[in-house]
Amino acid sequence: MLTAMFLAALVLITVHSQETEETITYTQCTDGYEWDPVRQRCKDIDECEIVPDACKGGMKCVNHYGGYLCLPRTAQIIVNEREEAAAESTSGRNNVIRRTPADPQRAPPNPTHQIQCAAGYEQSDHNVCQDIDECATGTHNCRADQVCVNLRGSFSCQCPPGYQKRGDQCVDIDECTLPPYCHHRCVNTPGSYYCQCNAGFQLASNNHTCVDINECDANNPCAQQCYNILGSFICQCNPGFELSSDRINCEDTDECRTSSYICQYQCVNEPGKFSCVCPEGYQVVGGRTCQDINECETTNECREDEICWNYHGGFRCYPRNPCQEPYVLTSENRCVCPVSNAICRELPYSVVYKYMSIRSDRTVPSDIFQIQATTIYPNTINTFRIKSGNENGEFYLRQTSAVSAMLVLVKSLSGPREHIVDLEMLTVNSLNYRTSSVLRLTIIVGPYAF
Repeated sequence: MLTAMFLAALVLITVHSQETEETITYTQCTDGYEWDPVRQRCKDIDECEIVPDACKGGMKCVNHYGGYLCLPRTAQIIVNEREEAAAESTSGRNNVIRRTPADPQRAPPNPTHQIQCAAGYEQSDHNVCQDIDECATGTHNCRADQVCVNLRGSFSCQCPPGYQKRGDQCVDIDECTLPPYCHHRCVNTPGSYYCQCNAGFQLASNNHTCVDINECDANNPCAQQCYNILGSFICQCNPGFELSSDRINCEDTDECRTSSYICQYQCVNEPGKFSCVCPEGYQVVGGRTCQDINECETTNECREDEICWNYHGGFRCYPRNPCQEPYVLTSENRCVCPVSNAICRELPYSVVYKYMSIRSDRTVPSDIFQIQATTIYPNTINTFRIKSGNENGEFYLRQTSAVSAMLVLVKSLSGPREHIVDLEMLTVNSLNYRTSSVLRLTIIVGPYAF
């Protein structure tokens, strides 16, 4: 944009004094120039220095003879000094002031006639036309919502920053509708605006950009573990704890409530963890499983004439010599009724004592014990039966070969309890020889299913 350049025009005023023969010619400079009393000529006014916001839209102001230029900031300016001097010389005319020889240095007296100043100027005490500051004197007609800016010979009514003219009024500029000033949110205010950030962010020093807040470093809100994420944070809990409903605090996880199979016997919840316990007669193995303790190997409390028999969950003491009259002990746990004793003719020839342990509530049907002849005679037939101890039908004896049979549990047994079952093997030959043997099986049912 090129501001108009004004051609120099001179106003010559001649004053005659009655006391001396002196002719004084005063010079008035054109717009864009002012009188330099030292150099005695009109000099250019630097509008770029005195006019507020002379150039808009990012242009730069370049002073020119009698005016100024608004050029792009990348423009190169070449100043011709001779043209500058010529311009200043044409802006006014230095008229010769003739003085009397008696006082050549005396300043010219005040003129007796008033000079004529252009609109917006007034005569000074030195008979020079000077600019009237309408903004200071209050002679402007700017509205209350406008700002008065004094100009050379005039004034301008401008809107304050953040406002723009619309007709004769100044209306607020909604900066939030312009190209983005703010990173996240823009809030318009009368004559200005400010930026806001989303939750988890804060304004940077430029008051426009939003940067993430590291909540974990600033003020760790988490009860245990804090992890910063962009615009927020997440809390986590140590093993054995879980986040509460507020997603910040940690509550103990009751592992015992989450699953009934976490422990084989009993689960005990503790802060941040749990532990498994086993009943008396068992020990914890692998943190969760219960294993039977063999008391016969660790704390045998049986007498010398007793044998210790371990079962699931405990132990029992049985006599080393279980034989009862008329039977006599012939080997460990085997009793024989002597043939010489007439009572023995009606009794089984031998009774063998055996002990076994099973878990409570064992799945049925289940093979639990096998009976087998220890001596095999030629031309004989062996038959097997449950002689006693099966009054409730919990067992069934299935013959598996000519000399063996399998005891089958057909009804589930709950412990702790003890069953004594007599299993009889009857032997018959072709000569009508008949004999029998009994295996007295003591079955100890443990108190638990493990």
